[in-house]
Amino acid sequence: MPASGVRAAAIAARLSGLGLPARVDEHDRHTSIEAEVPESLTADLWREVLEAVAEADRFGLLATSLNDRTLWAVVNKAVPTTGDVGGPSYQR
Repeated sequence: MPASGVRAAAIAARLSGLGLPARVDEHDRHTSIEAEVPESLTADLWREVLEAVAEADRFGLLATSLNDRTLWAVVNKAVPTTGDVGGPSYQR
């Protein structure tokens, strides 16, 4: 598993351990983690949740008018440094 996958799995495991079951989705350039946040989260638990997602490259909270709250985090995958960086249609 690439380093980005290991980081994302660790974040998801930490969130799940805090009582926020997390979903992990692989994308071309990043791995995303999402978890539903209940209204009854204490300040101490919020601190632990924020410490967990701080390990990601980006994170945020999506809140709707229906009181749904989804915590999200993104771990970027490594960008190739040599080889076929431009892809098959890249002209040198």
